[in-house]
Amino acid sequence: MRKIIKNPVAIIAFLLIIVTSFLNNQSNQKITSKNLSQVIPTPTSTPAQTQLFKVTRVIDGDTIEIENGQKVRYIGINTPEMDDKDPVKLCLAKIATLENKKLVEGKEVKLEKDISETDKYDRLLRYVYIGEIFVNDYLVRQGFAQISTYPPDVKFKEQFKKAEQEAQDNNRGLWNKELCQTN
Repeated sequence: MRKIIKNPVAIIAFLLIIVTSFLNNQSNQKITSKNLSQVIPTPTSTPAQTQLFKVTRVIDGDTIEIENGQKVRYIGINTPEMDDKDPVKLCLAKIATLENKKLVEGKEVKLEKDISETDKYDRLLRYVYIGEIFVNDYLVRQGFAQISTYPPDVKFKEQFKKAEQEAQDNNRGLWNKELCQTN
C-alpha cells in the first residue's frame, strides 16, 4: 500500500476510479417526486434544450416560480416593477403581472435556454412557452413588456424588436397613454 501512495500517478488513477464510480451511481438514480425539489432544471439535458415544468407562482410580469421552487426570469423582455412608486408604472406592472398569471399560472410551460444559465439573482434565464404561445414574444407584442436584451442571450432580439414596434404602432399596453392615466 505504501508504494501506491508514494506514486502520484497511481493516486490520480485511484481517485479517478472513485469519482467515475460515484458519478455513474448518481446518474443512474431515478428522479422521484420526493427528490424532485432538489433537481434544478437543466434544459441542456434534452435535445432541443427544453424541459416542461409546472408554474406554481407568478411573481410579476416577467418572472415566475416553477414546481421545484426555482425562479425563472424571462429572457429579452422587461415589465414595470411591482414596487414602483410611480402610480402609472405600478398600474402597468399590475396589468403585466395579471396577464402573465392568466397565461401561465398553474400550467405546464416549456422552458428554453439561450446561452446563460442564471442571472445575478440566481434566477434561471429562459424563453417560456405555453403550448404554441411564445410567452416572451406575446407579452412584448401585446404591450405588457418591452424589449430588454443582454448579450449573450440575444437569440430573439430582432423578433422582439418587431413585436415591440407592433405594440407601439397599435397603442397596446405600455404604449397606450390612457391605459393607466391618473388625474
